[in-house]
Amino acid sequence: MAFVLPEGLAPEVYPLAWLVGRWHGQGVVGYPGVEETAFVQDVVFDHDGGPYLSYTSTIRLVVAPDDASALADEDADAPQPAADVAVEDGPVWSTESGYWRVPPERPADLPDEQFPVEVLVADPSGHVAVYVGAVGNGRIDLASDLIARTATGADVTAAKRLYGMVKGELMWAHDMAAFGQPMQSYASARLSRVEGS
Repeated sequence: MAFVLPEGLAPEVYPLAWLVGRWHGQGVVGYPGVEETAFVQDVVFDHDGGPYLSYTSTIRLVVAPDDASALADEDADAPQPAADVAVEDGPVWSTESGYWRVPPERPADLPDEQFPVEVLVADPSGHVAVYVGAVGNGRIDLASDLIARTATGADVTAAKRLYGMVKGELMWAHDMAAFGQPMQSYASARLSRVEGS
């Protein structure tokens, strides 16, 4: 199936067009001091015709029901729920929003099949990050250029993100250096495009 550019998308962000839409999926978060935990995530990449994409993400922790017997149906003849119904969306772990754009200046050392990309992400935990990197061939590599935080904001000092389109799914990984720890894996997920987006 051929890819169709979203209607009204600014030509400046054509290299990011494959991100546009609503995405949903599962992942895992873990870091020193943070027990490894599964999550569900909803991501939206959208546009208003300007030379950028807007971005929002919400991650909710997955929690098991308190009483597994509550899932058992008293009517043994009734169809039983699928195994993945045994979890429910839990509390919000993180949200973030921002903007993605392809700057007009192209670095001289960037391969022909790639385009520069800049990302601005704000997190309500009290920090904002500016990422720079490259997009090409269904892959985006980003590294933090600047991270600023409030006096009470999360102590994040550096981060890297990788996004890739693999067999129609959006896969991403986020590494970070925070709370005195060196750069290491923080979270990753596999997302599927939501129908109708």
